[in-house]
Amino acid sequence: MRKKALIVDDDREMVNILSKYLSTHDFSALSASDGAQGLAALEDAKPDIVITDVEMPGMDGLTFCRKLRETRSSASVPVIIMSGKKITETDMVSGYARGADDYVIKPFSYPVLLAKIQALLKRVKYAPALKAGKTKRSGFEIDPEGRALKVSGKPVRVTSKEFDLFSLLASKPGRVISVNHMLENVWGLDPANYNDPHTVEVHIYNLRKKLGSRLSARIKAVAGHGYKFE
Repeated sequence: MRKKALIVDDDREMVNILSKYLSTHDFSALSASDGAQGLAALEDAKPDIVITDVEMPGMDGLTFCRKLRETRSSASVPVIIMSGKKITETDMVSGYARGADDYVIKPFSYPVLLAKIQALLKRVKYAPALKAGKTKRSGFEIDPEGRALKVSGKPVRVTSKEFDLFSLLASKPGRVISVNHMLENVWGLDPANYNDPHTVEVHIYNLRKKLGSRLSARIKAVAGHGYKFE
């Protein structure tokens, strides 16, 4: 069965080229020219993956990504941000902070983008929290079915990746989890082809900021090995 890809970009040439490429690799592609149209398309089409540009008139890609994550029905949809102008590390961190799963710089290799898409789609298979019931422990509660996290009884807004990452750590208290294990089980990536620890570092950093000082202090970095939750 063909997967659905939503491309959000006001550059019609880019949309047409990318749509044609994906259509030859078992995807059906639909498009929107800005974030507002993208949100409407999400509701109607329920795509398997979203690819959005950053610079667009009206609602830009970062705002679109944030709103997508705030909507329960689309919160877990993988998102790839692409940009030809916002290409610094700060720009990328900003994209991840809004909920992006990956960030690519234009011009990019279409086969590499396809590989990233396929890796992200595998995340659903490996998502660590989906098969478990609610987890209630001192200071927090994880609801995998509702994709919700509470800290001290209060809801905490986290991205899909942050939710999966915290769920994985919390499911194995005291155990050191390697970066490669996180990349494989949270991102659906093959560590043999991608093992950049910066991806995990950025998400751990953002997650700690949202959890509060007491809970975030329980996430410990183990130099040369990975992270553990105490």
